[in-house]
Amino acid sequence: MSDLEPDFHHTVPPGDTLERRVCTRCGFVHYDNPKVVVGSVVRSRGGILLCRRAIFPRRGFWTIPAGYLELNEAPDAGARREAFEEANAEIAISGILAVYSVPRLSQVQVIFQATLAGGFSPGEESLEVKLFDWADIPWDELAFPSVHWALGHDRASELGEAAPPFVNPQGQTGDLFPGGKPLTR
Repeated sequence: MSDLEPDFHHTVPPGDTLERRVCTRCGFVHYDNPKVVVGSVVRSRGGILLCRRAIFPRRGFWTIPAGYLELNEAPDAGARREAFEEANAEIAISGILAVYSVPRLSQVQVIFQATLAGGFSPGEESLEVKLFDWADIPWDELAFPSVHWALGHDRASELGEAAPPFVNPQGQTGDLFPGGKPLTR
């Protein structure tokens, strides 16, 4: 190992409370932080835009347009980018719907409310995209618990039952679907 290569070991850095990877040569602390997911519940003509995933995990299941925030990208810009990548959709964001936490995946999810500003079609990561009326949402085919949360929170907001921003439902951490059904495939 050359003197220029980092030599990391696990220790609690001075002034910190958690063990981190620290370079013994220069003292650099490698922080491994959560990923930020951005997405939106997109409405148009009374329907909600959903995308059938063409990628793993949960290929073939329905989701809202969402994905990882990129470096140097604002959350609302990331949500617009994800809607375009997954559904070739331009959207107008009206505000933050919710901020969810999924600790087992080290994710923070920032979900917006938006309206469709034009047409839509499947992007690279979607098998199909479709506007669903509330009664026709394929609840048993939704990809992730947080999609259930976002749709339910958007509905509560639409009906005036509660106002955003929302957070995880009481006691929910993203490990189970409503009714206690675990995530599979």
